[in-house]
Amino acid sequence: MDKTKLRKEAIDRFKKIAMHEKKQIEDQLKERLLSSELWKNANTIGMTIAQDFEWATGSIIEAGWKQNKRIVVPKCIPVDKQLHFYAINTFNQLESVYFDLLEPIPDRKRFVAKKDIDLLIVPGILFDKHGYRIGFGGGYYDRFLVDFNQKTVSLCSDEQLVDHIPKEKHDLPVQYVITANKIIHTQES
Repeated sequence: MDKTKLRKEAIDRFKKIAMHEKKQIEDQLKERLLSSELWKNANTIGMTIAQDFEWATGSIIEAGWKQNKRIVVPKCIPVDKQLHFYAINTFNQLESVYFDLLEPIPDRKRFVAKKDIDLLIVPGILFDKHGYRIGFGGGYYDRFLVDFNQKTVSLCSDEQLVDHIPKEKHDLPVQYVITANKIIHTQES
């Protein structure tokens, strides 16, 4: 099965999860992440502002602020399909862009270089135990990960974890996958 079809099917399943079940899974993922050494050892953490059907990241961001962690979120640069990360300390520093995505309002003082991000939470729709994922199809994160040398992790439910993701030569795995019940170290880091 190709990635486009897998992506569509997974998003359709995601959108059908009952709100109470979604909230329960989100709470479990947040607890597992925040109690991990990955989180505890990171000072600067990169993550997206989740769309409605994704696992919510707002409460994770707020937890990071309370722990005096620097939270950085990406701005997509469509011209060259790159990600630029900016530190935010309030949700008021975000703006709605295409497809109602929330992204940081660019500010040179808040720009954070790739090398300064300790932990990157990489979004996706489906994941395998080797750290490969199906994202949203733009390739932004695969481009960003090419020379990213710090820790990478993805959050997923048990239903999003599959045996095998079809890979292409440009696909790069994350180092860890966190589910509600476990942390999978996908490769030697």
